[in-house]
Amino acid sequence: MNETMEHQTGKKLPPCPVETTLMLISSKWKILIIRDLLGGKKRFGELKKSIGSVSQKVLTANLREMEADGLLTRTVYAEVPPRVEYELSALGRSLEPVLKSMEHWGADYQALLRVESAPNICE
Repeated sequence: MNETMEHQTGKKLPPCPVETTLMLISSKWKILIIRDLLGGKKRFGELKKSIGSVSQKVLTANLREMEADGLLTRTVYAEVPPRVEYELSALGRSLEPVLKSMEHWGADYQALLRVESAPNICE
C-alpha cells in the first residue's frame, strides 16, 4: 500500500508519515515560527524580531505556506495601520510534543558536547 495521498492544497503527500511531517515543517524557519507561536499570538514584526536573521520575504512565504497547510491562522484587523496577528491552529498546536522532543534532544546533545569537550583531568 504505497499510494500517494493528496493534501487539501493539492500537494502530494508521501506514504511515509515521517516524510509527511518533514514536508510540512522541515524549513528551519517553520520550526522557529511554531516555537514562537506556541507562546500565543504574535504580530509579524514580533515574529521577525524573535526569529532573527530571516528576511521579510522568506518569513512571509513561510507564514503563507503554513496558513495554507492549516498550521496557523492569520487574522487581519481593520485598523489604520492594519494589524495582522498569527496564531497556531489546533493542528499547529498538535506539533508541540514534537518540538518539546526536539528541545530535549537538543539539550541532551549540548550537554554531551560540553562533557566531550571538557578537559580530561585524569591525563
